[in-house]
Amino acid sequence: MGFFSFLGRVLFASLFILSAWQMFNDGGPAAKELAPKLDLVKAHLSSRLGVTLPKIEVRQFVATIIALKGVGGLLFVIGNIFGAYLLASYLVVFGPILYDFYNYGPQERHFSLLLTEFLQTVALFGALLFFIGMKNSTPAKKNLKKRTPKPKAA
Repeated sequence: MGFFSFLGRVLFASLFILSAWQMFNDGGPAAKELAPKLDLVKAHLSSRLGVTLPKIEVRQFVATIIALKGVGGLLFVIGNIFGAYLLASYLVVFGPILYDFYNYGPQERHFSLLLTEFLQTVALFGALLFFIGMKNSTPAKKNLKKRTPKPKAA
């Protein structure tokens, strides 16, 4: 049972670790793709909040994504709950920004692709919540010594 649990965590975390590695190697194209999305989110938040937001550097944005996915994935593999929290925070904060299907109409080509990716993010978030719930519900392992049964008095 322990081996299959570990194998499942490795396969699950590989989604995040491999995509972080790909983003690290292709940092330039990722930054170019994210820049307009980040500007759009910044403009939307500025108009809603009524304040001017500071300039967000796209490279720092990409570095934060890589760090959350890489470190969170590695910690998740070893069964650390903090890794699951890092991955969940990545999905909650960056998922709606990266997969902005809501900026397109249903007839546009990008809509269905981005919606599919966003729904996959929601499913991954659900799996992480399940893992966190299971980790929090299992009691901590204690050093329980097997007690020898007392002999019955005659």
